[in-house]
Amino acid sequence: MLSSKPSTGAGWRFLRSRDLIQDCERHGPRRARRFTKGMTRNVLLKLLGGSGAHALRRWINLWPPFLGAGIRVKRIAPDMKAVDVEMKLRWWNANYVGTHFGGSLFAITGAFYMLMLMATLGRDYIVWDKAASIRYRKPGRGTVRAEFRLTDAQLDDIREKLKSLPKYEPTFKVEVKDEQGTVIAEVEKLLYVRKQEAE
Repeated sequence: MLSSKPSTGAGWRFLRSRDLIQDCERHGPRRARRFTKGMTRNVLLKLLGGSGAHALRRWINLWPPFLGAGIRVKRIAPDMKAVDVEMKLRWWNANYVGTHFGGSLFAITGAFYMLMLMATLGRDYIVWDKAASIRYRKPGRGTVRAEFRLTDAQLDDIREKLKSLPKYEPTFKVEVKDEQGTVIAEVEKLLYVRKQEAE
């Protein structure tokens, strides 16, 4: 029989989850939505922050769409302000003429800026990818790389804008480069950011 207040273990986690769910049922769908959203965000933030950056990198590299395309995250900074990604040209991810498939060059830019902003801004902000565009400069061969960087100035700008605006849509540019450092594609990402509504 489970103890009523065990300090650790699956039993206590089960009891806490059951009590929270029952509380949600008593107080209606709004409480249930808040509980579900909070639980999901807490798990994600636990993965994103601090030492969890390594676990996040491992998880992304095993994600089937990236695994199949040959996309690998090489580095995630502990503060989530820098991410390095690369993709090697293989027979299974090449296009008809033997160069990188354009969709894969687009996919390598992924949702990294969204994840980085979620981690660095914190749970008081809602972040979504809203739009993206790509311009191909030259065929991609060999290993291609993309670097994502966030500065304190960019984060401060977002926080400052949202003091007076209901939402803010910052843009970020990413260059996909080959092994010689030549730009083969340019991607512009448009994100959506707003403050969490007070419960």
